[in-house]
Amino acid sequence: MDAKVGFVTQIGMEYEEAFDVAADLGFDYVELMMDGPTERRHLDPDAVRTRASECDIELAVHLPFTLDIGSPFEHVREGAIREIQPAIETASEFGATKGVLHASSNAWKPAWNAETVGSNIVESIRILDEFARKRGFEICVENIPRGWFTIHDFDRIFDETAASMTLDTGHARIDGVDSEGMATFVGRHGDRISHFHLNDTRRAKDEHLPFGSGTIDFRTIFAALPDDWGGTLSLEVFTLDYGYIETSKANLDEVLRGIERR
Repeated sequence: MDAKVGFVTQIGMEYEEAFDVAADLGFDYVELMMDGPTERRHLDPDAVRTRASECDIELAVHLPFTLDIGSPFEHVREGAIREIQPAIETASEFGATKGVLHASSNAWKPAWNAETVGSNIVESIRILDEFARKRGFEICVENIPRGWFTIHDFDRIFDETAASMTLDTGHARIDGVDSEGMATFVGRHGDRISHFHLNDTRRAKDEHLPFGSGTIDFRTIFAALPDDWGGTLSLEVFTLDYGYIETSKANLDEVLRGIERR
């Protein structure tokens, strides 16, 4: 396995400092959250690209969170797509080559059936994936817990789109999939899983603990990946304390060394 390791920025992190920390700790990349203070209109692509180059790190992004790409209301859905597209363009301008997309909708479940909303989400993914590919950018669709596309529903996205997947381990845990179950899923779909959110948790909650603090068996999950897997592993830790990021990386590095020694 030849994976690259990074971490997701959090609200309250200045990207310049995050890039410095990533360089100091030996990360390959930073996954920049494109929401809130680091939404596309608040970013200077030249400045972001220059800072990343100075720190000798690569970039990925988390595209905006709550834009409704599955809305049954066409103008809402089309507006979400039109907002995500310039976010992809901005990310490409500052050198990111991969972006996480939520396969989600805020549609009112009592009023709209899963087929209607699911078909909208799939079609929007197709549109965004085609848009991104033309710019050398990879869309990685994330499993959303208790949503329209949980880990249990992802076969449809695999079957009906060409997009890659972001597997969020904590989200899978919320939806009742344990470490062995995730390993089985990875064994079946490792060729389509390009990116991970390493969301550690002690229970079926979205805890986002420092890596190694929860009970998810990442060693078992990673061992199910193809030997030549070359994707990306983002530590997604809900903290502004970089000490927890440092500890998480040390624990992840130890797990990866164990996989290499198999």
